[in-house]
Amino acid sequence: MATVKRKAQQGVRRSTAARSRADTARRARAKTGSALDSAMAILPFTEEQLHRIFLAIILGGAAALAWFVASLAGVPAMASQQIAMLSSDAGFEVRRVQVTGVERMNELKVYEQVLSEHETPMTSVDLDLLRNRLLELSWVKDARVSRQLPDTLVVDIVERTPHAALRKADRLVLIDPEGVELEPISDANAKGMLVVSGPGAGKQVAALTELLDTAPAIKPQVTEAEWLGNRRWNLTFNTDQVLALPQGEKEAANALVAFATLDGRNRLLGGKVAHFDMRVPGRVHLRIPGRTQQTLAAGDE
Repeated sequence: MATVKRKAQQGVRRSTAARSRADTARRARAKTGSALDSAMAILPFTEEQLHRIFLAIILGGAAALAWFVASLAGVPAMASQQIAMLSSDAGFEVRRVQVTGVERMNELKVYEQVLSEHETPMTSVDLDLLRNRLLELSWVKDARVSRQLPDTLVVDIVERTPHAALRKADRLVLIDPEGVELEPISDANAKGMLVVSGPGAGKQVAALTELLDTAPAIKPQVTEAEWLGNRRWNLTFNTDQVLALPQGEKEAANALVAFATLDGRNRLLGGKVAHFDMRVPGRVHLRIPGRTQQTLAAGDE
């Protein structure tokens, strides 16, 4: 009677299974390799170039990680501080300030802002921050700050232009064409300047300039402009006569041009009329001291 050896059969089955797994693995590697080869064929890079790209990515990531860790440890700040110290030791520090462009404003106010950088290493001067501090000065419309090695900061100021005096409750303030307040001004120094008054008048200065430009013949004779009710102007001339204009930019301009035409024909300024009221389109109401109000049709004159 034959005897079956189970251990031998189990060994054969294990060997067969192992060969099957090996064959499967080889087919999978072959398939994967074929897919990678196809992908490599599509990409516009050689295998060597791809290796270099992957290496650059790895090195870049490592450098970024190192910089991040160094930043947490304060290494960049320490390096910047050390560079500043070396620059200072070499004579590259702020010792002089050169200011240009200042004509009307107090130049000391510029130096007060810049001299805070005195003996500061040139590499440590924040030019943008310094420029912003200068722009906070009322007279400064623009400013440029630059380094002139080894030891000079150059400041170029663009000043605002004085345009008129704004009358407030307790003082006169010099303003530029945009209505920006520059500095207080005395009555004596405001003599000969256009004086603007009324709540919100400062914001209307640019529009007032455009209005007066429509009548260049009488513009130099306007000494004061009062903004009333946040809607219209009363103009006072150097003869102390007053012209009341209607509200609305176009309406006011038309009235002022009509008044200039009437003045050119009839010499209204310097006459007996104290107040001209042109708020009604096409008509001029006259007020003469000691007389009742008269009315003229502007189109008939």
